[in-house]
Amino acid sequence: MRAPVNLQTVHRRNLAAVRREVSPGAVSSVWRPSLDKVWAFIRTQPGLRTDGHNVFLYSHPKQAGAPLLCDFGVEVTRTFETAGDVYATETPEGTAAVAVHRGPYDRMHETHNAIKSWMTANGRESAGYSWEIYGDPTPDPADTETTVVYLLA
Repeated sequence: MRAPVNLQTVHRRNLAAVRREVSPGAVSSVWRPSLDKVWAFIRTQPGLRTDGHNVFLYSHPKQAGAPLLCDFGVEVTRTFETAGDVYATETPEGTAAVAVHRGPYDRMHETHNAIKSWMTANGRESAGYSWEIYGDPTPDPADTETTVVYLLA
């Protein structure tokens, strides 16, 4: 089932993140070690995280097939000093196309494709950033929710 796409105003989210340059299709092999570094850092910083989620922020290259800049992060309450690979960043704000992916992560491309199709059908262009906000894990992967956001130009 194709996820419905909505137009929303999105606000900045503070993140603690590790940035990696990733070849298209290789995110699945890079995210965990990056996120492990973020979580190790957060555990040493009382009050930096309350109930924030994992967020993967992607900066899309202008050239098709070029590597993505990926910030693998966790929502935090404030900015902080860089520590090793972990730095403070934020998601962009503005108007975005948003859809909620329900189901296993290996099918998330379907929701990305739904947003891209929606943008084409509605004459909208990407501003070069997208991100995924990961909901809390569920026992049944079919019930897992991930919000997919594309900032619009």
